[in-house]
Amino acid sequence: MSADSQKTFYLETFGCQMNVHDSEKVIGTLVHEGYRQVQTVEEAGLVLYNTCSIRDKAEQKVFNRLNDYKKYQKQGKKFGVLGCVAQQEGEKIFERAPYVSMVCGSASYKNLPQMLVQIEKAQIEAGKPLRVTGLDDRETEDCFETEFTARTNPHRGYITIIEGCDKFCSYCVVPFTRGKERSRTSESVLAEARQMADLGYTEIQLLGQNVNSYKDPAGKPGGKKTFAELLAAVGELPGIRRVRFTTSHPRDFGRDIIDAIDAVPTLCDHVHLPVQSGSDRVLNAMQRLYTREQYLERIAWMKAAKREISITSDIIVGFPGETEEDFAETLSLLDEVGYDAVFAFKYSPRPNTPSLALDDAIPDDEKVHRLEVLNVRQRQIQTASYKKYIGTISEVMVEGRNEARAQWIGRTSQNKTLNFTAPESAAPKLGTYVPVRATVSFPNSLLGEMVV
Repeated sequence: MSADSQKTFYLETFGCQMNVHDSEKVIGTLVHEGYRQVQTVEEAGLVLYNTCSIRDKAEQKVFNRLNDYKKYQKQGKKFGVLGCVAQQEGEKIFERAPYVSMVCGSASYKNLPQMLVQIEKAQIEAGKPLRVTGLDDRETEDCFETEFTARTNPHRGYITIIEGCDKFCSYCVVPFTRGKERSRTSESVLAEARQMADLGYTEIQLLGQNVNSYKDPAGKPGGKKTFAELLAAVGELPGIRRVRFTTSHPRDFGRDIIDAIDAVPTLCDHVHLPVQSGSDRVLNAMQRLYTREQYLERIAWMKAAKREISITSDIIVGFPGETEEDFAETLSLLDEVGYDAVFAFKYSPRPNTPSLALDDAIPDDEKVHRLEVLNVRQRQIQTASYKKYIGTISEVMVEGRNEARAQWIGRTSQNKTLNFTAPESAAPKLGTYVPVRATVSFPNSLLGEMVV
């Protein structure tokens, strides 16, 4: 393999927005080191997978991909596994995929250049690949910040404000793969947001495993900002049109967040607040740290807001010991809240989590059945809900163009997809904001016409 091809890399990302943004940081770091990103494994000297281990399906997809590509090992390609599966499995990855050269957790990405130099040096000096690990200590204070982030969207960008998790839900592997909660200073977050605004970004999304658990670690006396204050400060920056945040934990969700959304028009009127179950008994077994009543109190705050706030959530069905009555309580919660969208999943046991020791495992066919019932109910709720937007005008950010349908792709402040048509003479530019009147509703999106 030529020296030039050795400095090329292919990166595939699995999982959440945190992983997507981490990949932007990895790309920026590698490009700064003289690497060039390519679009196929065949072109690359270095093949990287940034992984997710939230659910077993995502984890298995990574190993299946590695197995598919083992045919390339004789071509001198180097393979690396990054992220949550890397942190979870550690050196066991080398046993399952012996041709992998590097395993690296998310807090160690800043060490990637040195790790790659180690591998390359060993290859030259010893004539055989070296296996390098960069695994994170759960107690690490490191946040992966870099000035070399390669943002993939020129109009919307992510900023990680807090990493890790201290909640230890009984089913969740994140505290073990991402470490403890550690927040960036509000000063550094605002500096990055200003830089993005200066570069022309108009939408910023603040990220964290529990984004609203943010605790400003520094600042002048009295200068530390709460999460709600940081939200408002980002939203008040010149040039910023929209600010989003995800994912929130109900335990740390305060009324001040709703007050900020009401007070600062650039803060999007959308909150993703995962509930996981509508049953107090299951919530307790999940170690979610709140009750149904406490969760509904936060929903009531949103519904009492001056602005109409779109509410979405995550739900797990088939948790060990979940009875038909427990599941019925989750269904009743859907009706009571009226979510605009729900991301529902079957429970899947994860390594090192307390739920592995729970009795009363739910058969997979019953999990499948409950998931189907829940999705049907939620689809009915969304079908009715989206109809009320017919005839209303919303400002949408233009995200793309569907030539086959002759439609522009847009998204509202409430995070609803609102695709639309526009006269050829008034065709909008990507990244701009235009008024659109909704004319047709679907269970997951709206269709409309640009108001000229």
